[in-house]
Amino acid sequence: FLIFYVFNRKTGEPPLINGWIPFLGKALIFRKDAFKFLLDQQKKLGDIFTVHIAGRYITFIMDPFQYVYVIRNSKQLEFHEFANKMASKTFDYPALSKAKFPDLKENLHRIYQYLQGKPLDIISDHMMKNLQDIFEWKCSQATDWETEKMYKFCCSVMFEASFVTLYGRVPAADGHKVISEIRDKFIKFDASFPYLAANIPIELLGATKKVRKELIHHFSLQNMTKWLGGSEVVQARRDIFEKYELLGDYDKAAHHFAFLWASVGNTIPATFWAMYYLLRHPEALAAVRDEIDHLLQSTGQKRGPTYNIHLTREQLDNLVYLESALNESLRMCSSSMNIRISQEDFVLKLEGDQEVSLRRGDWIALYPQILHMDPEVYEDPKEYKFDRYIENGKKKTTFYKAGRKLKYFLMPFGSGISMCPGRFLAMNEMKMFLFLLLAHFDVELVENKAVRLDNSRMGLGILLPNVDIAFRYKLRS
Repeated sequence: FLIFYVFNRKTGEPPLINGWIPFLGKALIFRKDAFKFLLDQQKKLGDIFTVHIAGRYITFIMDPFQYVYVIRNSKQLEFHEFANKMASKTFDYPALSKAKFPDLKENLHRIYQYLQGKPLDIISDHMMKNLQDIFEWKCSQATDWETEKMYKFCCSVMFEASFVTLYGRVPAADGHKVISEIRDKFIKFDASFPYLAANIPIELLGATKKVRKELIHHFSLQNMTKWLGGSEVVQARRDIFEKYELLGDYDKAAHHFAFLWASVGNTIPATFWAMYYLLRHPEALAAVRDEIDHLLQSTGQKRGPTYNIHLTREQLDNLVYLESALNESLRMCSSSMNIRISQEDFVLKLEGDQEVSLRRGDWIALYPQILHMDPEVYEDPKEYKFDRYIENGKKKTTFYKAGRKLKYFLMPFGSGISMCPGRFLAMNEMKMFLFLLLAHFDVELVENKAVRLDNSRMGLGILLPNVDIAFRYKLRS
């Protein structure tokens, strides 16, 4: 069948880059540097081509003006089935089949209303309080300069604040210790995540299977019922799972663990990059700090470990320098691949009378990192410009390519039906982390080494740093 597929391209099908290794195709070179590989193919073959990667035939649409035609064809080009299969295998819960679990997928999707509007304000307020509690504890330790590794610091603060906000406090005297143990196991599991996503059997990944089982056990009903003050979104998920008798206790716990990973797996490295770039660029740090101080002053709020800071969603949204700096770091560190799977043989109609013939089961992919690093869209794309998303003191939302306005210019959270439902909460969390860090502390880098992107997660979201870096902080006078 594969030989037939390779040599019998139909009319209207894009050019095929097959590779010479059976089954693997171009998988190795793609994994090594997907960005460079795709740019090279675009120069040779144009904006639409198909690549054979590990038994899959993936058609890449490179022209950002064509993205809208892929995104709006959600009936023929489906995402959820692919995502559900990958998640069920990665997090060890049964696939969400309609026969076995009728409407479970739809019911879980409806719950994301708790991450928008008024419920978003409530969960954001809780996150702010929990972040402040952790920063207050950090303040009590930092009588003089305290030195820590930056990624470890971001991971520690964001993991605990997110965990307590979503799942509640562990009431035991050693509650912090319990969450730290879960975090350490989470980091071990997360290191294997790219391999699990690539369909490599977990049995080949050392202790990963044992670590995953231990993590899932933490989310057993027996443990979760002890935790105090969890969020509405997690309670709603628990209520839905209880309606499905065929969903065992282990399966429910695995779903809860998957939700935790979805909540922090990308937010932690994104927070690191936002902080790293600010500390590497003193003018950015000064501008964001001035904006934060001005807001506190104008609202009559005092900074310091003994004062509670409250921010409304409107106030957070109006911090244009903070948001621009955050968006700029997301532009530089995100590497998600937006995948759709063709549900039938059909012809995808594109702008300019272009057509692409697709077969049932074909994968279509958008790779926004190409857009994010396009010098036509972003001048000097490899340079960090903290005010890139500001124009005349307001948010800049118009970007152009070849003189035409782009509908999509920044896509760290995916697109269309695959867009991350927790993106509003994630943005709020990262803004609040940076706000409190800069309000309370003087911060500076200790090491002068360059931190680069680790490409092992290309296509899976936010890239991790290749090394950690030391920084120091002390209470602002």
